[in-house]
Amino acid sequence: MTKHLKIIEIEKVLNILEKDYPDAKAELNFTTPYELLIATILSAQCTDVRVNKTTEVLFKEHNTPEKMVKLNSNELGKIIKACGLYKTKSQNILNTSRILIEEFNSQVPEKMEELIELPGVGRKTANVVLSNAFGIPGIAVDTHVFRVSNRIGIANANDVEKTEKQLRRRIEKNRWSKSHHLLIFHGRRVCKARNPICEICNVKEYCYYYKKSNK
Repeated sequence: MTKHLKIIEIEKVLNILEKDYPDAKAELNFTTPYELLIATILSAQCTDVRVNKTTEVLFKEHNTPEKMVKLNSNELGKIIKACGLYKTKSQNILNTSRILIEEFNSQVPEKMEELIELPGVGRKTANVVLSNAFGIPGIAVDTHVFRVSNRIGIANANDVEKTEKQLRRRIEKNRWSKSHHLLIFHGRRVCKARNPICEICNVKEYCYYYKKSNK
């Protein structure tokens, strides 16, 4: 049997999650598209709480491409070290900032094709920026979205790219961005990686993971 919900069931699941998390939104702090781009690059394998503490310091003096490139990779690395992978991230942030200055007049591009050409920017980061900074519908598939959507049965895929494609097909476009946040909130609060709290989950009657676990 194919392990996904019908479209009408997916809509019911999202409606329930909307009631559970009415304030679901990006938890990275930012005031400009550039700040969000940098924060999202930093968020790879790092919590939003840690990133926000780091950017609070970083963005005081380095919140534009021009200000960022005044740092060298060692200086930037020291500021962002707590976010992990700091050597790679500092190189990506500086290279991306230089490209924005040289090719985009210091502005963050609003096209997926251009964003994913930037160092350290994949589809997940690009979708986060497009949806939260520019209001362009998108579904960024991070670890939470991947896990929760496949557990419930909104998607049935074994990698991030296929999951995104399926979610884009099965969720109405006007719900893409909100759904992304709902799935993240649910993943962080209830549908956790190691010990999901199924007993308090309001969508368990639809969830394939729950049904399989309670046969």
